[in-house]
Amino acid sequence: MPAHTEEQRHFHDFSRQFFYILKGTATFIVADKTMILVGGEGLEIEPKTVHQIKNNSDEILDFLVISQPATERDRIDKPITKDS
Repeated sequence: MPAHTEEQRHFHDFSRQFFYILKGTATFIVADKTMILVGGEGLEIEPKTVHQIKNNSDEILDFLVISQPATERDRIDKPITKDS
């Protein structure tokens, strides 16, 4: 993930995801809680949990994401509002 980029906040109705950070620093917003993960750390996201990954650093962020079942047609974008 390039420096200073972010994914849109979203959730999955059915898919469970596991993010494993290979290199760099990832900022996760998970259900309105902010978490910082670095290389060698991982995070599981349960279905229906609003989440977002950001790379706020000046370096490339390398990570693996494993989804079960696949996220195809199972992504609901959640616009950021004043209340979320």
